[in-house]
Amino acid sequence: MKKLLLLLTITVFSAVTAFRPVPGVKEDRSLLLAQLQQTKDQLLKDVQGLTDAQLEYKPSTDRWSVIECVEHITLIEKAIMEGEQKLVQRPANPERRKDIKTTDEQIIKNVEDRSHKVKAPEYGIPKHNYSSNAEAIKAFTTQRDKLIEYVTSTQDVMRDHITDHPALGPIDAYQLLLLDAAHTNRHTQQLEEVKADPGFPK
Repeated sequence: MKKLLLLLTITVFSAVTAFRPVPGVKEDRSLLLAQLQQTKDQLLKDVQGLTDAQLEYKPSTDRWSVIECVEHITLIEKAIMEGEQKLVQRPANPERRKDIKTTDEQIIKNVEDRSHKVKAPEYGIPKHNYSSNAEAIKAFTTQRDKLIEYVTSTQDVMRDHITDHPALGPIDAYQLLLLDAAHTNRHTQQLEEVKADPGFPK
């Protein structure tokens, strides 16, 4: 859980102002499922048909390639899902819902905002662990499908499992996964910036 909290701190450190209380949010998974599906679809659309040269192109040595963005998204999603699973295995504490100040909309907006640059944690840095670019893309798809299946079928009441985040204060398990979807969009924007670079292979 410490690793998860570190991730959330560096990912949304800028999203700590102008929060308003969240009164009695009900368990409605439609927003979360829509965000997970839409961000999956957009990423796959953006990498579809790209050659290895295009997937591996780096605008500069200090920037990631398209395929490195994909690998990073997958690594972070695994960490977030592991943290969420540990959280929902703990005793529910719905009495703490009144303490949550961060809305779902604020999580989406602030995590997707690329005007605030952050450094990835060591475990989230792409290490080229896949045998091919196609395998890296497949790993993302498999991981995302696993998460969507969990959200669709689980009996866990995610809203009733609340943890303390060092920057955002109390947040629930549902919001952890919503943050994951927003994080995917954040780095999909990044890979689109790579594709728009003048030196991107044609």
